[in-house]
Amino acid sequence: MRTFPRTRLRHFAPFALITSAALLLSACGSGSTGSAQAAGAAAAADKVPTTDVVSGVHKDAAAAGLLPPGVHEVTVAISVGGTPPGTTYLDDGKTLTGQDVDFTQAVAKALGLRLKVEQAGFEAILPALESGKYDVGASNFGVTDERRRTIDFVTYINDGQGFATRKDSDLTKITDLTQLCGLKVATGAGTTFEATLEKNKHRCSDAGKKPYTVQTYGEPSAIWSSVQQGRSDVVMSTINGLRYAVAHQPGLKFLNEYHRLDVGFAFKKGTRLAPAFQAAVNKLIADGTYEAILKKWGTTGSAIKTSRISPPELKN
Repeated sequence: MRTFPRTRLRHFAPFALITSAALLLSACGSGSTGSAQAAGAAAAADKVPTTDVVSGVHKDAAAAGLLPPGVHEVTVAISVGGTPPGTTYLDDGKTLTGQDVDFTQAVAKALGLRLKVEQAGFEAILPALESGKYDVGASNFGVTDERRRTIDFVTYINDGQGFATRKDSDLTKITDLTQLCGLKVATGAGTTFEATLEKNKHRCSDAGKKPYTVQTYGEPSAIWSSVQQGRSDVVMSTINGLRYAVAHQPGLKFLNEYHRLDVGFAFKKGTRLAPAFQAAVNKLIADGTYEAILKKWGTTGSAIKTSRISPPELKN
């Protein structure tokens, strides 16, 4: 069991990071991608909801009593994706906002915890939890049986995998991945989407068809730039992220949900923090804060009735 020394952790201003916004908007590829990403992120920033749904949360003694003795601060790793409801910046260029941010802050307040927030690449967070670099990961991590071998989860929403494309595409609904054969599929690096696509790529060749090409990017803005400019045919990403993008970017259409997954806070296997986080999420569900967060981000379709610790992967 890892210890949580007070001397290592300091209290940060709520999700304010001394980080260059330009780093977030840098190109993942070459050519004019960087400017396209910057323009897309700037447009998205204008639409980021700013309703305060967290400040009214009070410490819950019962939930806080489940914390390991002496734990008053935790280090949270979060990936900045660039577009809501995922984590992005407010217009000051340093304060983080998004659905995961609101849930993390609300749980911390319910537990009376101080937060040290560190930005990290999505694909780097889970391995860093295993090594003890971070205490918690909060970046829309889907609960899969593969991940549960080394990671513990405390669920707080139900999201999952879906598809979107340009409005002028002939694609209408993806119910079988062989429908992607011969196409270029854009998705996030280190995600369940990449794993699903790579695992099933053989199905095209098994059917005598040309395999699809998996194009991975570190930032959602790069994914949307790729599909908008025709370098990708279709996007596989989170259901909530796809719906938000389609609602706020012209020329796109949501295709369908493909596979639902529970989403949770991520911890090193065997953590003693999980029962406290679970109790805090359930407290937020009971007092209405949970619903307020979902309404703010337009994700009420992802509500769960109760938080669980490392449930089995949902199977469609």
